[in-house]
Amino acid sequence: MIEYWHNPRCSKSRQGLALLEKKGAEVEVRKYLENAPSEDELRTALTLLGCSAIDMMRTGEKRFKELGLTKAAPEDALIKAMAENPILIERPVGITGTKAAIGRPPEALLDLL
Repeated sequence: MIEYWHNPRCSKSRQGLALLEKKGAEVEVRKYLENAPSEDELRTALTLLGCSAIDMMRTGEKRFKELGLTKAAPEDALIKAMAENPILIERPVGITGTKAAIGRPPEALLDLL
């Protein structure tokens, strides 16, 4: 089972979901803008991704600047910002029990199969 953090308005997110479904993956879609991940869920995803919070953020989003965030902000502050402002989470994200992938490009999600 792949938990898929999805934004249906995003073409990359739609492409990634279509790719996983075409490959026959069992996918549970989570519209993360409506059902934001908690700080703990974000930490788990980051551990599985093997990256820092800034690598999972949409730093070009207007909200990133409005919050006064920078790429040098503390990890805890970035995680808190993503939990409170899920628009800041890079999309899409696929998560299994043992690994995760950011679907940029969508083909990166194939590593979850």
